[in-house]
Amino acid sequence: MTLDIHTLFLVTIYVEGMLGLLLLFAWVQNTAITAVAWWAWAHLLRAASIALFGNFEQASDLISIDLANALLFTSFAFTWTGARVFSGHRISPLGLIAGAAVWFAAGRLPGIAGSIEGRVLVSSAIIACYSWMSAYEFWCGRDEPLVSRWPAIFMMFAHGSLFLLRTPLSLVLPWVPGAPVFDSVWMTVLSFEGLLLTIAIAFIFLAMAKERTEFLHKTASLVDPLTGIANRRAFLEAGEELARRLESDPRPASVLLIDLDHFKSINDNYGHAFGDRVLQIFAKTANAHIGPLDLVGRLGGEEFAVLLHDANHDRAIVVAEEIRHSFAENARQVDGLNVGATASVGVAVSGNGPLDVHALLAQADQALYHAKERGRNRVETSSLDLILRLDSSTPSLRIPELAARNAA
Repeated sequence: MTLDIHTLFLVTIYVEGMLGLLLLFAWVQNTAITAVAWWAWAHLLRAASIALFGNFEQASDLISIDLANALLFTSFAFTWTGARVFSGHRISPLGLIAGAAVWFAAGRLPGIAGSIEGRVLVSSAIIACYSWMSAYEFWCGRDEPLVSRWPAIFMMFAHGSLFLLRTPLSLVLPWVPGAPVFDSVWMTVLSFEGLLLTIAIAFIFLAMAKERTEFLHKTASLVDPLTGIANRRAFLEAGEELARRLESDPRPASVLLIDLDHFKSINDNYGHAFGDRVLQIFAKTANAHIGPLDLVGRLGGEEFAVLLHDANHDRAIVVAEEIRHSFAENARQVDGLNVGATASVGVAVSGNGPLDVHALLAQADQALYHAKERGRNRVETSSLDLILRLDSSTPSLRIPELAARNAA
């Protein structure tokens, strides 16, 4: 089979159709990522558009040129909309029809209606704009750690640039059906490159959807669903990661162990849904008083922990007091009810030695125990004297309990 523009024309129809069905099948397997459905229909619309182009001189220009181009531009609008949906933006109905509307409007202008070169310029500009807008949408969502996002940005930009490349060629070699340019090497190369690029983009879209799904599953396993902060597993993993970093660059680190006072009474008096609201208020309050390298985690129930990077004793106390005071203010009234929720905080500091989060949690737990004994709604610091005194006076300390929970 000769690899010419006619052959590529037919191959492109089949390939676009198969890619559309493949993406549609992938979406049916995971309907949560609706962008895949938009991309699937984009390929199917392109297949229909190219099929209509193939009826040139056999059907009216309204069908083989105007309608075919309208479907083509709508397909690229679907690709762009899929990129918007993937990035969390709203669908733009105007954007979906803008390309086709511009094409029909431009086709009525005297300078473009009778000029093939002018029509090529308008169509190439529309496709380039949609492709570049798709690349921009992916760029806007670059904070999400998806590796496949970057080749998607490059390919969509390159796809738009490829269509613009056809414009100067059409001016140098005007296209007339049946003329030698239709079978020229340049047009064959450009069409073949466009076919390969659209195949690559389809598989990049699949890779992005797969990577997004894996990322969401991983995130769900590390995030407390109620408060949106790190769960116990994520907190301990973050502590181990910080310990590895501090081996080569020793810095002090601190752990705050925080327990909401009389939380059972809040649940009993106001209901568990109200108690959940109090937990969310605390998580939001704690997050507002830590740095970008620090972490708040929910260890379970009403018990929270804060890991402070590069924090000596003084900074740890300041942060603990800020969290305690702000929470007491924020939870004084909740949803119009006088709740007066408070929190007790235990503080442990590692100094410049090796960081052992489990040991710090055990020390902070002793300090928290002391804060509860001394009346609650206060901050207490772990110290060697406190550890020895509590260990000798309280045989059933919570240290074994906490160690068992951490190991679980």
